[in-house]
Amino acid sequence: MADYRYGVEDIDRKIVSLLCLDGRISFTELSRQTGLSVSATHQRVRRLERRGVINGYAAMIGPAASGLPLTAFISIKPFDPAAPDDAPERLAHLPAIEACHSVAGDENYILKVRVASPSALEDLLQQIRACAGVSTRTTIVLSTPYENRAPDLEHSGEGSGGLESSEPGAPEPEAEGVG
Repeated sequence: MADYRYGVEDIDRKIVSLLCLDGRISFTELSRQTGLSVSATHQRVRRLERRGVINGYAAMIGPAASGLPLTAFISIKPFDPAAPDDAPERLAHLPAIEACHSVAGDENYILKVRVASPSALEDLLQQIRACAGVSTRTTIVLSTPYENRAPDLEHSGEGSGGLESSEPGAPEPEAEGVG
């Protein structure tokens, strides 16, 4: 397993970092900032997409400006601990749930939700309880100094699960301009 922080893989890390900062950056600008040709940059981005390092590109919405000023975290656990662990599937149809995280601790999942008002949150809590058969504990967000930050790719090669390995059996494309 190659150490992602050194060698040719540094270029991939640079590409991912630049795309995290601006998902709409052109291949021309991306290649200029990485020192690769446009075609080599395009090839690397496509390879990162195939490997699942880059999962997609999306617009970042301003929740308050789009009518969803209230953010909350809802911790859930089943009333019956012997019940099937299927809360994510039971709640997937609720669009106000932005994220569902399986967690260790007293609760089974933590949901991140965005709604228009306290009454909308109250309605959502009732839906969550009824659909999933769970108890809830809610934390309302007062402000968000930052979120959706780019990942710390500087340390991504440490431990497992980083960007350090290529597709099995896939040859590494030659890097232009890398010394």
